[in-house]
Amino acid sequence: MLSRYKHKDLTWIDLETPTNDEVRALMEEFSLDPLVAEELLSPTLRPKVDVFDNYIYLILHFPALKHTHQSTADQEVDFVIGKQFLITVRYDTIDPLHKFSKIFEVNSILDHSDIGEHAGYVFFYMIKKLYKAVNHELDFIHDTLKAIEEDIFKGKEKEMVRELSAVSKGLLGFKQTLYAHKDVLSSFETTGETFFGRNFTYHLKAMTGEYYKVNNEILSHIDTVSELRETNNSLVSTKQNEIMKVLTIMAFVTFPLSLIASIFGMNTETLPFVGYTNDFWVIIGVMIIFAAFFFIFFKYKKWL
Repeated sequence: MLSRYKHKDLTWIDLETPTNDEVRALMEEFSLDPLVAEELLSPTLRPKVDVFDNYIYLILHFPALKHTHQSTADQEVDFVIGKQFLITVRYDTIDPLHKFSKIFEVNSILDHSDIGEHAGYVFFYMIKKLYKAVNHELDFIHDTLKAIEEDIFKGKEKEMVRELSAVSKGLLGFKQTLYAHKDVLSSFETTGETFFGRNFTYHLKAMTGEYYKVNNEILSHIDTVSELRETNNSLVSTKQNEIMKVLTIMAFVTFPLSLIASIFGMNTETLPFVGYTNDFWVIIGVMIIFAAFFFIFFKYKKWL
């Protein structure tokens, strides 16, 4: 589906799930290289930056947010950035771009002049919107980590093992998807300054800055998950050690009692106390004395 937006002399073409006819029409209208047109037809595994005479071709992948219908770990956006046009090609619904289209339409209708003099500014605001969406997702993860931290100290250590693993998996996916942005945006800084002029240098560096903000937030969350997992594992180990200590003490206390019971259960002709008045209670008394002795001994040693 092709959507066309226009603001003064700037044109933005947003193409979702492109067809051959749509890409061919764009290739003829904007003089796109046939190799670029071919790449626009299907997703590309690796991000990259290619420079042509009248445009810059750039591919970036963004984490697939939870509210999208994407089943894979990331979503690809192809950008063809010319002086007076910007083409975005995507292969799934990307909510930040949909929201950006509404902002772009409002600016067009109200004839606002603060977008910029060339399409590089449109790309700049678009990238900020995409990174803002990632930041919003990281805020949700931050709240999740706070809830996990509270549950850890409420005695839900076992349940939190799975929760921490799920959050860790999501963060590692974010980190892996955004990892290549650093090199791509660094290359775009160099080519963009030549293509759009020195006046655009600040915006080029600001885009890289947006990436570092997101990346630092991801690394911070990964460190938090690591600390919480270590704390949770320590609490789980401590609880297990306490249980094992109690079971060991119980086994140690009951062992002599079992031994006494076994001795008096032997089928022999003579046994002490057996046959005397209240012999049963005498044996039980001896067992209680042994149990009390071991209990006092354990308390003295501070094992209980």
